Amino acid sequence: MDYREFFSQFRHLSEKPGIGGRIKVYPEDFIVIEDPLPSIFEGRKHAVFLLEKRNWDTMAAVKEIAKRAGIRHRDIGFAGTKDRHAVTYQYISVPADARERVENLQIRDIELTFISYGRFIKLGHLLGNRFRIIVRDVDDGAFERTREIVGELREKGGFPNYFGYQRFGERRVTNHLIGKLLLQGDFENAARLFLGAHGGGMEGDDARKNFWETGDVDRALGEFPNFLRYERTMLHRYKETGSWKRAFLSLPLPIMRIFIHAYQSYLFNLYISRRIEEDLPLNEALVGDIVVQVKGGIPYRDRTYRVTETNIDFVNEKIRRNQAMVSGPLFGFAMRRAKGVPGRLEEEILEEEGISLEVFKRLPKPMAEPGGRRELLIRPLGLTYGHVPGIGMCFRFFLPKGVYATSVLREIMKDH
Repeated sequence: MDYREFFSQFRHLSEKPGIGGRIKVYPEDFIVIEDPLPSIFEGRKHAVFLLEKRNWDTMAAVKEIAKRAGIRHRDIGFAGTKDRHAVTYQYISVPADARERVENLQIRDIELTFISYGRFIKLGHLLGNRFRIIVRDVDDGAFERTREIVGELREKGGFPNYFGYQRFGERRVTNHLIGKLLLQGDFENAARLFLGAHGGGMEGDDARKNFWETGDVDRALGEFPNFLRYERTMLHRYKETGSWKRAFLSLPLPIMRIFIHAYQSYLFNLYISRRIEEDLPLNEALVGDIVVQVKGGIPYRDRTYRVTETNIDFVNEKIRRNQAMVSGPLFGFAMRRAKGVPGRLEEEILEEEGISLEVFKRLPKPMAEPGGRRELLIRPLGLTYGHVPGIGMCFRFFLPKGVYATSVLREIMKDH
C-alpha cells in the first residue's frame, strides 16, 4: 500500500470537506526554517553553520559534507532531520578545526554559512520549525473551506498530532511492520521485509522483488545497487555470521531505532484515531489521563502528571489556558501509563497487537525503548493562510519539535 491508503485508517477530527490539492510539487513549495536552542552557540570546540539544502535528505547531505571535508560524518551534529523534497534551513556543527574546509565546499543544492563557534549539536537541540507551504491545484472555494476547518479545529483545541507519513515510508510503508517483527524477535522476517518489500517504481525494485521471492543472499548481493548501502551491509553481515539478528545489529543505531520508533508512532496514531472514533475528547482531560505541561506554546513531555477525581477541574482549567495538554502513549518499558477509560484504550491496543510493554526492554540493548508521552493535539503558532491566484493556497506557521506539518495539512486537504 502507499502512504495515502495507510493513513486512511486514521480518523480526521474535522468532518468538513477538505480543499484537495498537492504539496511538494516543487522543492520551493515546502520551506522549513529551524529555530535552534540558543545554547548551541555556547562554546568554542565546534563551528556552527547554517545548512541550506534543496532536494537533499539531511543524513545524505551530512555524509556528503563529511566526505568532501575529510571528517567523519559522526563528528557533524544536527538537531533533526528535515524533509528531502523541500528547501530547508537548519544548523549543523563541525569540529572547529574543520571550519575552513567546510566553508570552502561547493556542493550542488547545498549552501553552508558559518554563523559562530559553539557546541556539538545533538538530536533535539531545537525549539521547533517555521513552515511556508504552497498547496497547488486546490478545489474551488478553498479559502472558505480552510477558514471553516481552522475555525472548527480551534474550537476543538487543535489538529490531531499524528506522526506524518515520513515516519513510516512514503513508497514502502513498512517501517512500523519491521519494528513490530523486531519486537517479536522475528529477525528473519524483519530482514525479509526490509530487504524485499518493493513497489512504487523505485530504483532497485526488481532486485528487492527477486529477494522477496527467492531469499537468495548471493543473488541479492549481485543485484542490489550500491546506493542501497544499508541493505548491502546487512547481506554481507548475514553471509559472515548466518544470523539475521547480527545482520540487523550491523546497521547504525539511528537506522535500527527508526523501525522501533515507527511502530511506536503507529500505535500512537491508532490511539488518537480510536479516541476520536469513541468520541472521547482530545482537548479535555478524563480521569486517568496523563497530561503534559505547556509553556509558551511548547509542550514539555518530560513534565507529566495524572488526572484524578480530585484535580480534574484544576487540570482542565490549565488545558483551557493552554498551560497543559492531554497526552497519548509512546509505548515503551518505562512509559507512564494512563488509567480509567484512557488506560483501557491503551490496554486494548496492546492486546489487539499481541504485545506487552516488556518487549520493548527485551530488544538488543542499543534498541531498547523506554517510551514516553506525546500531546494529542497540534496547536500551530502564528497560523496564517491565503489564496495565491493561479497557484493555490499558502500556509505559514510554527510547530514545536517532533510535530509534522503534513499532519496539519492532512486535516485541511483531506487528501488521505
